[in-house]
Formats: sequence, C-alpha cells, structure tokens
Amino acid sequence: MGELTVRALRVVLAGVLASTVFVQAVLVWVLVSGSDPEDGSLPLTPLRVIVLLGVVAAQVVVVCVWRLVTMVRRGTVFSHAAFRYVDVVIGAIAAAALLWFALTALLAPEQRDDPGVTVIMGGIGMAVLGGALIVLVLRMLLAQAVARDIEATQMQAELDEVI
Repeated sequence: MGELTVRALRVVLAGVLASTVFVQAVLVWVLVSGSDPEDGSLPLTPLRVIVLLGVVAAQVVVVCVWRLVTMVRRGTVFSHAAFRYVDVVIGAIAAAALLWFALTALLAPEQRDDPGVTVIMGGIGMAVLGGALIVLVLRMLLAQAVARDIEATQMQAELDEVI
C-alpha cells in the first residue's frame, strides 16, 4: 500500500471517527437529559440505545481498520496478530447487523400501512450481514497468505542452510 493511500485512508478514518464521536456525544446527552431537544418530550430510548450501540460498532471497525493499515504499512499484516483485528471487525459488523434487525423490528409496527419499508430495512440488514461474511472470506484469504508466508520463510531458511 502506497504512502499516499495510507494517508488518505487515515484521513477518512479520522473523519468517520470524529463524526461518530460527535453523534455519540449528542445521543448520550439526550439519553441522560431525558428529553428530546426538538420537542421536549421523553425520548424513544430503545431507538436511541440501538443507534448508540450501532455507532460504537462503527467506531470499533474504524479503530481495527486503522490498526490493520498500520500493520500493512509496517509490513507485518501477514502475521497471526492481524487475525485479532479481523475477528473483531467481523464481530462488530455482525453486531451492527443484529442491531439493524432490532431497529427494523422496533419500527415495524409503525410501518403497517407501508410494509415495503420494513422489507427494505430487512434487506439492508441482510446486506450488512453479507458484509460480515465477505470479511470472513477475506480472513480466510489472510490465513492462506500467512501460511504461505510462513512456508516461504521456512523454505528460505532451508535454502540458506544449503548455500
């Protein structure tokens, strides 16, 4: 990965993290204050808690991707240490999908007149879950690359002994 790519990705990740921290701070303030800043009514707590947990899941993914980019820059991504971050990303995306399904179920009664919205939201949840499965496949590719790297290192050591 080139230096420009790493810098650009880090700028994007920092922007996403800063944005989610802002949203998180507003949500925590609304939950703690007990009222909606727009109309003064009591907040829809389950909805806000689900959104807050979804923001946390996004933050976890951003931090893990940052760590993986650092490992790529240092040339250490093909190691067993990378699996920890990839596994956390898979878990966070799966948790986000479950939170989305919970949000869909929470909002479904309000969509009785237009059930298509609920179906679309369910489809979005399936797409997010599919994202977790894609990262799982990429994890398997990383496992193969790590195994090949270890094998190549062993073969190089054997070749060095022969020479």
